[in-house]
Amino acid sequence: MNDNLTTEAVGAESTQYARELEILYSISGAITRQHDVPALLDEVWDILEDSLSIVRGTLTLRRPETDIFVIEASRGLTTEEIARGQYKLGEGVTGRVAETGDPILVPDIANDPRFLHRTRSRKDERTAFLCVPIHHQRHVIGTLSIDRTVIHEEGLSRELNLIQLVADLLAQAVASIREQLAEHASLRAENQRLRQELGDHYHPANIVGNCSSMHVVYKQVAQVADSNATVLIRGESGTGKELVARAVHFSSEKKNSPFVAVNCAALPEQLIESELFGHEKGSFTGAVQQRLGRFELANGGTLFLDEIGDISPAVQVRLLRVLQERTFERVGGIDQIPVNVRMIAATSRDLETHITEGSFREDLYYRLNVFPIHLPPLRNRRSDITALADHFLQKYNEAYEKSIKRISTTAINMMMSYHWPGNVRELENCIERAVLTSNDDVIHGYSMPPSLQTSELTHTPTIPDEGASLKSLVHAYEREIIVDALKRHRGNAAAAARHLQTTQRVMNYRIHQLGVNPRNYK
Repeated sequence: MNDNLTTEAVGAESTQYARELEILYSISGAITRQHDVPALLDEVWDILEDSLSIVRGTLTLRRPETDIFVIEASRGLTTEEIARGQYKLGEGVTGRVAETGDPILVPDIANDPRFLHRTRSRKDERTAFLCVPIHHQRHVIGTLSIDRTVIHEEGLSRELNLIQLVADLLAQAVASIREQLAEHASLRAENQRLRQELGDHYHPANIVGNCSSMHVVYKQVAQVADSNATVLIRGESGTGKELVARAVHFSSEKKNSPFVAVNCAALPEQLIESELFGHEKGSFTGAVQQRLGRFELANGGTLFLDEIGDISPAVQVRLLRVLQERTFERVGGIDQIPVNVRMIAATSRDLETHITEGSFREDLYYRLNVFPIHLPPLRNRRSDITALADHFLQKYNEAYEKSIKRISTTAINMMMSYHWPGNVRELENCIERAVLTSNDDVIHGYSMPPSLQTSELTHTPTIPDEGASLKSLVHAYEREIIVDALKRHRGNAAAAARHLQTTQRVMNYRIHQLGVNPRNYK
């Protein structure tokens, strides 16, 4: 009889070992297979729920730079219950495990005064509570706990050891969550600091420029900043449209809220909807998880859509709906998501022409064009060139640890004569190049890019290249002479004609024949 009992006990013991090994093997397989930590924890909860008949479970992590442990992942708890689950070091059973690094078994929570019922998730039920520490590099970084129906204490002790093995297996994955949380906390602090810094940097008073046309821009920024009106910034590429958009945002009451910028021209047509509105998991090939769009990321703040004229008609329809209804749907989703976003758009295109051609919706144009701001090209604000050049000189002196004191008269004359098709961006690039190539404490004319050089300033003849037909050589020679004269006289064809000792009628005829636009050189 005793032999039979011994055989049965051995058999039960073997079955128990086999079950525990199966649990550990399944969790090890999940760790190997799952690279997404939330998905891994979800699968672990499934395994424990099926194998141990747990009622609920929690995984807590230490909040960065504090002694507070909060629930990071759970099974069987509501959002409100999770929010209540916070424990100071040494507080309650969870806090005690975190403090000592030793596991604790509570056979029946109703009879143990250490149990705080902090989440208020347990009703009138007899429940055992098993809590173990999660160690990483000899420090307790979290706890793993389960609730289960009350069984004999020997069985609970065995399960406590099993849960400790599970926690040890998960330690590396949990450590990565903790590192991400610490990184996010650091990023939030850094973002707050940068927002304050950007708020000062992009205030209109700090935009370089003192010409009359820029004063008009400053006045418009001040007028529209505290409203929720949609702003459309017009201007050529490189004039500083995003700078003005940031000035509007950081001069408004939303300055401590997100500012999200999207360059519509830089996004492929098939991706721009997902970028703006987000997508649901499985909505298209490659959508392996849900993704928030720029509208959701900018909620409560400002969304800046640069080069709005480049978006497709399909996206124009969805933008119009967001502007009208203040709701949108993610790609592949059906839920209406409300959004509170201040919209600022910008374009270097002639939207009116695009409307006539049918490539841009007229109703969207009127929705965007509530408060237009026009940025002048740099060739129309020449009085600001030296101030901008000095600003960029100081910027790149600091960036490259140089000590250049001034810009030579020859270099200034080159900048003042040039037509700047790339506007302020091109000027900045020129100064950066000059700072890099300068060998003393002065930026000389020869430090400037070849595009700024003229025959007068470089004392070089305008001789065309060899190897072409006589007609093309003559046209190239004539075009270079005319362009050089227009540069010198800031696009004034009459003055260029006098300089070349010809009539204005002949000059205008040759300009037309050679395809030269004098306005580019003003």
